[in-house]
Amino acid sequence: MKTVTVVIPAYNEEERIVETIRAVQNIAGIDQIIVVNDGSSDQTAMRSRREGVLVVDLKYNLGKGGAMNAALPHIYTDVVVFLDADLGESAGEACKIIQPVLNGIADICIAAFPAPPQKGGFGIVKGTAAWALRRAGMVEVNAPLSGQRAMTREVLRAITPFHEAYGVELGMSINALMQGYKIMEVPTTMGHNETGRDLQGFLHRGKQLVDVLRVIIMEKGGKWI
Repeated sequence: MKTVTVVIPAYNEEERIVETIRAVQNIAGIDQIIVVNDGSSDQTAMRSRREGVLVVDLKYNLGKGGAMNAALPHIYTDVVVFLDADLGESAGEACKIIQPVLNGIADICIAAFPAPPQKGGFGIVKGTAAWALRRAGMVEVNAPLSGQRAMTREVLRAITPFHEAYGVELGMSINALMQGYKIMEVPTTMGHNETGRDLQGFLHRGKQLVDVLRVIIMEKGGKWI
């Protein structure tokens, strides 16, 4: 029987990390849960340890990609799942992206979220990422930046180390597609904190766009564009 690890990068997520961990623990067939405490200044690490999971503590905040890279030496299973720390109870939906990988239907399976109740930005970042993936060979792209992904150990080895910024998801998808791996998306009812149309939200998406463009240029030298 294939084994499964779930990796949860977390930065100052003390309010939702326990709910997220418990939802993952309720998924059948999970062999290992790793929380990477990405230099949090709150009680994220302590609350995670109380749930009996492996906690990898980073002294400084490295960003999502850096936190994911920090988990790599601790992964020993056949399938690896990356989930955001703020999913809460909806993290239980991860079973929907794990099964296609376990069954050999996909090398990477990505969770697509339902439409958010309120609009965030204008879709520039998501649209740019989706365009890049179509150019790289992925026909249908609904969730190009979703951080909820399951993959085989073979794929993990082939596409790491990850980009250490917001472009980590796009980078892994382009890298996998260029190596011939099959990616699929599945609809879920997952939900997490959304950024709104305020100054903080626009600054966040501006940084995302810069990182996404950087990944597009870096992957394969941009020759596939």
